[in-house]
Amino acid sequence: MRARLLAAAFAALVVCTGAGSPTDALPDAQQEARARSMFRQVRCLVCQNESIDDSEAPLAGDLRKIVRQEVAAGKSDEEIKRFLTDRYGEFVLLKPSFKLGNAILWVTPFAIVGLGAAGLLLVGRRRREETAPLDAEEQKKLDALSGETR
Repeated sequence: MRARLLAAAFAALVVCTGAGSPTDALPDAQQEARARSMFRQVRCLVCQNESIDDSEAPLAGDLRKIVRQEVAAGKSDEEIKRFLTDRYGEFVLLKPSFKLGNAILWVTPFAIVGLGAAGLLLVGRRRREETAPLDAEEQKKLDALSGETR
């Protein structure tokens, strides 16, 4: 019981320290709120599945400092995103912008599934089509092969 309580307290401490120490925070509360909002939009390049707000990686801490510096310098959110993508690539954003290059990545799986479904429908139609009935001569040959007479 005591071990579980200590584990829960430790987990709470780790979760609460996600964005760095309070001394890193910007003095202006509005700017800090903007920076924290940006933290949730930027991917940790080490963890790759977490935002820099959630990550404890040293690189995430560096990215938080960069974002805070950019916010303090009066840059807009779009300017900060452009700076980060110019430096680290589109992958740094948790929600990348919609462009032709990544649109192809999103559309291709649906196109493949659609083409596969269309192919299955065509094959199914061909199988359902009845073959032409046998003429009298073909029926006689079939009967002769099977040993029946008509």
